[in-house]
Amino acid sequence: MTAYGSFPGARPRRLRTTPAMRRMVAETRLHPADLILPAFVREGIHEPVPISAMPGVVQHSRDTLRKAAVEALEAGVAGIMLFGVPDDAKKDGAGTAGTDPDGILQVAIRDVKAEVGDELVIMSDLCLDEYTDHGHCGVLDADGRVDNDATLERYAEMAQVQADAGVHVVGPSGMMDGQVGVVRDALDQTGHEDVSILAYTVKYSSAFYGPFREAVGSSLSGDRKTYQQDPANVRESLRELALDLEEGADMVMVKPAGPYLDVLAKVAESVDVPVAAYQISGEYAMIEAAAEKGWIDRDKAIAEALLGIKRAGADMILTYWATEVAQGLGAGR
Repeated sequence: MTAYGSFPGARPRRLRTTPAMRRMVAETRLHPADLILPAFVREGIHEPVPISAMPGVVQHSRDTLRKAAVEALEAGVAGIMLFGVPDDAKKDGAGTAGTDPDGILQVAIRDVKAEVGDELVIMSDLCLDEYTDHGHCGVLDADGRVDNDATLERYAEMAQVQADAGVHVVGPSGMMDGQVGVVRDALDQTGHEDVSILAYTVKYSSAFYGPFREAVGSSLSGDRKTYQQDPANVRESLRELALDLEEGADMVMVKPAGPYLDVLAKVAESVDVPVAAYQISGEYAMIEAAAEKGWIDRDKAIAEALLGIKRAGADMILTYWATEVAQGLGAGR
């Protein structure tokens, strides 16, 4: 045998020899408290309605939402992000169901608050798209364009009714200029100084939102490219980040997560506030569909995708697998 002396001098494989060794030297770890469960609650139903494009995800009834919140809490999940799905007949151009104190989202907030109190962080989507008959995230002007400043007035109203219902965190997601500042003022002026804002700071106009449209019963025709961000841009995202922080964001989010890990990493390196990432419906659906075909190992793919998001810098991950993954992490202790 040829003698090579001490070559190779470095042997990184020594730290990969056994599962115990790999676990000990792992640089990134998932914990149940890293996870937030997005959940849909639909008005007027008594049984959950499956979402065909998102196997395993449903539009909840009020009763099943309560159960899902308790299950998430027991698994160690940090929070639940609520999306309301109103009756189609209640949609209108101004999204008035979104600011009705008895609208489905406000009712759901009160339901979950009564069930879990302050033990689970209750978060709410603050946007008009679920409630408008045109499906856009704001009110339209005479030319059919989203009116930024008129929409901000509606967001201020939404913030107030969601906070009155007992939410801990609001998530303004419509990508209107100035939305964080207006929401912060509205909360502070109505005695809700303790309600936090999770700013949808980086929200790209993405093809991966497709299954979400079914989940919320969207009425959208066309696209949202005039207010959601262009996938080609990064500097634009950092500018949005600076503005949201200046306006009072307590936490910031990058959405989608998987296709934008580079942006997530830049945001995480730039701030001293918690950073969230939303693993959206299309990311979920792709893994579930490929696993159903037998093309990938479902559980390993889920774990790898989430670990990649955490490694890129997310402190919190919104994922439809939150409860399942948290239960698995708990069982593996």
